[in-house]
Order: sequence, then structure tokens, then C-alpha cells
Amino acid sequence: MTKQTARPVLYSFRRCPYAMRARMALLASGIDVELREVVLRDKPQSMIDASPKATVPVLILPDGNVIDESLEIMVWALAENDPEKWLEPESGTLEDMLALISQNDGPFKHHLDRYKYFNRYEDADPAEHRRDAEKILNRLDGRLAVGKYLFGTRPALADFAIAPFIRQFANTDTDAFDAMPFVHLQRWLDEFLNSRWFAAAMVKYDQWHEGDEPVIFKAA
Repeated sequence: MTKQTARPVLYSFRRCPYAMRARMALLASGIDVELREVVLRDKPQSMIDASPKATVPVLILPDGNVIDESLEIMVWALAENDPEKWLEPESGTLEDMLALISQNDGPFKHHLDRYKYFNRYEDADPAEHRRDAEKILNRLDGRLAVGKYLFGTRPALADFAIAPFIRQFANTDTDAFDAMPFVHLQRWLDEFLNSRWFAAAMVKYDQWHEGDEPVIFKAA
């Protein structure tokens, strides 16, 4: 790349909720990146060399620095440019949002994995983990009963960082999710799924191979 055309390089996988939220933040920030779509069973060596933990997303900045945690990618991108004010919630603070996201990335993700992928975990009871996950969903539903979004009347970082995982939970058993009494959460998730950010982030791309022409991922 020349200096004039240098862009961050993003290794991503379309269906991964971590990669999904990173892509949405990059779109919202208006930062164009060179997208390299990964197939998880066939990870490119260049991604592994950049980030030995070999999980998506991985963002390589033009100066060679690597960011390989999705939330860090979100915060980095929005710190560069945040026209939608995702880092400035209408109610609460950035620290409050990060604390709620931590509950999602920790306890909720623990139960989600053992509900959705129970056969990967020895002695995991999917029904038990679903019930524990529902307790967390109940608290989110309560927040959404008093505000359209998690931190006020407009969406912010927490909404886009958490929603991909709620989507994953809902898709595990859509009938069961639709039958739950979480009407505010269901409305919020439906709005997320119909948002322009989700639509743009979920455009399909072919698997990247070394030597392919660059694919530029940017907001429409």
C-alpha cells in the first residue's frame, strides 16, 4: 500500500458476534478498512502471524499496531470519529456502558455458549444455562422498559456491543425466545435487526485469499 491508500486491515467472519460489533463500529465511525473475510476452518496464516490467538476480529493499523479484541476495536474506531455519539450515552457514562458490556461478555456469554453449544462442554445442562441467561435478559428488559435503548432514547455503544449476542441467543430457539415475556427486549432486538448498521455489517463477502484484490469495507 502507498501512504495515500493505506487503510487498516480487518480480518473478520460475518456470523461471529464479536466481529459483527467491530464492523458496526467501524461503519459508524466512517473509517474505511480493507476487509479480509475469514473461514474459521481455514484461517489465513497472515492473520495468525498478526494475532497468535487466531480469533476474529483482528484489526491491523497502517502503522503495524494490532488490535485483536472486538470491544477495543469499537472504542478505538469511535475515539477516532464518533458522529453518532455512541461513546456519549444520553443517560449514564462510558464507564457505565462498559460495565454492562462486561456482564454480557462474561456471565451472559458463559451461559449462552453452554445453551447453544452444550455438546462442546462436559456435563453442561442447556436448560439450566438457558434459565440463567434469561435472568440476565430479564434485567435488560427492565432497563428497556424505562428507556428505548439501554442508555436513553438513542442507541449507543452498549446497544451495538450487546445486541449481536442477544440475536445469537434468540436464534438458538426462536419460538422459545418469542414466547418469553421480554417485550421490551424483543422490540429492541427487532429494531437492531432492522437497523442500517446491522444491514451494512452483514453484507456477504467471499473468503479472502492471499493475493486477492483488496475489498474496501465502508459505510454506504
